[in-house]
Amino acid sequence: MGMLSVKMSSINFVSIIWFVGFALLTSCEENREENMSFSDYPIYDASDLGLVFNAKDIRYRLWSPPAQKVKLNLYKSDLGGEPFDVIPAKKSLQGTWLAKINRKHYGEYYTVQVMINDEWRAEVPGPYARAVGANGARGQIINPQLAKPKQWARDRSPDLVSFRDILLYEVHVRDFSIHEMGVTHVHLLPVFDFATVDETQSDSAQYNWGYDPQNYNVPEGSYATDAHRGQVRIEEFKSMVQALHRAGLRVVMDVVYNHTSRIDGLSFEETVPGYYYRQWEDGEYSNASACGNEVASERPMVRKFMIESLKYWVEEYHIDGFRFDLMGIHDIKTMKAIEKELRAIKPDIYLYGEGWTAAKSPLAAEKSALKSHMDKMPGIAAFSDDIRDGIKGHWAEHTSRGFVGGNTSLRESVKFGAVAATDHPQIDFKAVNKAKAPWALSPDQCIAYVSCHDNHTLYDKLKIANPQATEAEVQKMHVLSNAIVLTSQAVPFLHAGVEFLRSKNGVENSYQSPDSINQIDWSLKAKHANTVEVYQNLIAMRKAHPAFRINTAEEIGERIRFVETQPEVLAYTIEAPPADSWKKVLLIFNGSGGEQVLNIAGESWKGAVLNGAFFSDDDSFGEVGVENPFVVQPYSFAILYTD
Repeated sequence: MGMLSVKMSSINFVSIIWFVGFALLTSCEENREENMSFSDYPIYDASDLGLVFNAKDIRYRLWSPPAQKVKLNLYKSDLGGEPFDVIPAKKSLQGTWLAKINRKHYGEYYTVQVMINDEWRAEVPGPYARAVGANGARGQIINPQLAKPKQWARDRSPDLVSFRDILLYEVHVRDFSIHEMGVTHVHLLPVFDFATVDETQSDSAQYNWGYDPQNYNVPEGSYATDAHRGQVRIEEFKSMVQALHRAGLRVVMDVVYNHTSRIDGLSFEETVPGYYYRQWEDGEYSNASACGNEVASERPMVRKFMIESLKYWVEEYHIDGFRFDLMGIHDIKTMKAIEKELRAIKPDIYLYGEGWTAAKSPLAAEKSALKSHMDKMPGIAAFSDDIRDGIKGHWAEHTSRGFVGGNTSLRESVKFGAVAATDHPQIDFKAVNKAKAPWALSPDQCIAYVSCHDNHTLYDKLKIANPQATEAEVQKMHVLSNAIVLTSQAVPFLHAGVEFLRSKNGVENSYQSPDSINQIDWSLKAKHANTVEVYQNLIAMRKAHPAFRINTAEEIGERIRFVETQPEVLAYTIEAPPADSWKKVLLIFNGSGGEQVLNIAGESWKGAVLNGAFFSDDDSFGEVGVENPFVVQPYSFAILYTD
């Protein structure tokens, strides 16, 4: 997950369009007795909450069962001034309130205000706001369907034959760029409207990862060229998606429905106090997010909000997938409902998340969307922290070494990740660092990675954890780490810039660090051109050979055999599927600082990769003969095959 933060906005949605062009040219209620009053609230079953634009008028509907009165305040501007009109809402169906707005007010701004216990609560845009002004304080009366770039109706997502073909690339809009890496999906850190950036000060030094939600259904204003005008945010965001699609890239949104930036003053709490958040038995707000609160996804109208919000992003903005921050905070029933509803709209949508929480939650563990419950959510994937920490060392213990630093005790965890957390007869689950049992029903339910926006970059972690290593050795460890990821049976996930040894100067939690820390230094791409080429070759190899993308857990168990070796080495063979030009593959990873000698007799092996060096001829891997015994250099890997 990401921490609350601050950010700079000189790069925006429009900038991403430029970068794409450049790339193309160059490359729970039932558990808490104290909340039973919430069960008396009626459930609104229609889908017209928020603003609805009709031929004759505009209607605003708010769900607020405890309200005594509800009013809309109309403003000429998004900030400052007094309301020029106040429209009282009338009590309507199933706990909702309805107000009618004259169409002459199109383009103006509004807030909704609720009276509870004879007191008017704070003005807010309302949970279903889809257009807002600067800093998200007031909604704007505009129809998002009318804010669109040219040929938006013709926008189509790039084809995706199978989830097994996915390669995820995580980027932050501020740090964004595209280049010819061969990835299929761009995973954008939060781009909905978040709280801590002052959108009126776009030229000031601010930086934010975006994990502090304010308005879930609105693009972030600091990424737009004009944060005051809702239409600009919407149109530019759609233009970005359109440009990425044209570049052959699908778009994944990182979504943070597990908590909000604060409780008081935001739409959830000011319209239906207490309902949207979980509490302990003593009434204290719970905090499984470690960010001050947690959203109660199991409550019917919260579940409805999440589903409708996600559907809106798919239908209005053509989003291709979602990554759920701290997915373990959500309940299984909600996640299954989300998957069913979104799959009905977009059958090839990819859904995944963090299968854990940051702290204890009142939601019963058996109801939580944890990694260990993936068997109950077959259409959703989770990150493998097993292989992550197995490869590089524990994320929070900065000096702990992983398998690629010679820590042989973590080899079983790496093996587990290589088979995508599926059941395999050669895995000693008791020796796996985190999960003690297989948790993925199919390989596309498991995401393999070693680094992301959180914590140290891979390069910085390896430098800190292996102080005895030379610079050349750290770089070899670095490549070895993602060689394991990119040849695993799981869906690979890469942190932007990892292919050229991205560093944040040792800063572990850069959520509030300046550009000098968070920016991607593109000069490193030329400096480490050889490393970039290795990443490109690994991705090309993965795409070219179905051996690395076996379809089912059962097939993985049948086709993969781990080879008995010295503890410093991980080696296994893959009996390739019939569609592969290779018949059998042997992968060898040496996580130690010394040469390792293996007996590979019995097959006439050819070398695709020898000690990190690729052999190719017109993009088809060559036929370099391999002698026995076989020597693997320190912190290196080899990929051999028969045809």
